[in-house]
Amino acid sequence: MITEVVSTQRKKIHPHKFTLWVAIASIIMMFAGLTSAYIVKGSLPGWSTVEIPQLFYYSTAVILLSSVSVQMALKAFKERNMALYRQLITVTAVLGIGFIVMQVLAFMQLWDRGLTMEGSSGAGQFLYIIFGLHALHVVGGVIALLVMFIKAFSSRIRNYDPVSVELASTYWHFVDLLWIYLFIFFIMSI
Repeated sequence: MITEVVSTQRKKIHPHKFTLWVAIASIIMMFAGLTSAYIVKGSLPGWSTVEIPQLFYYSTAVILLSSVSVQMALKAFKERNMALYRQLITVTAVLGIGFIVMQVLAFMQLWDRGLTMEGSSGAGQFLYIIFGLHALHVVGGVIALLVMFIKAFSSRIRNYDPVSVELASTYWHFVDLLWIYLFIFFIMSI
């Protein structure tokens, strides 16, 4: 009887994790709709394509590295190796900020090339909207990473519950995979 209760409790998903997965599913649907609209719009006359700045390739490498470091940070946290966790969460936060900086610089390059939200119909407008929405989600992820960073170095907080670290890690992996999808999508469609 007791083992049944324990096994039933272990099968339940944490409410915060469930909420995160629902949010991720919603975000996936939004980006699926936007990329579908891009495909439909791309078949219309007057469509112009965009040359992707080289910085997008570099930022892709940075976000991939940050995904590796956040996974290593989660592992260190679960092993209660707090010194390593602090180092890795710091590296992840710095890489996340670096990704955002590279994205801003890449969009500045596009703007300098004359690719604005106004004017002719084309991939540029979709690029700004889709990548801009992704950037907002990355900013949310970086905020979560910075919260984790602050908690890691706080002397008052000594909570070894891995749920918040798992949530931040899962979300960060999600924005990483979403970026890879969007980047490959735009490369293949140009």
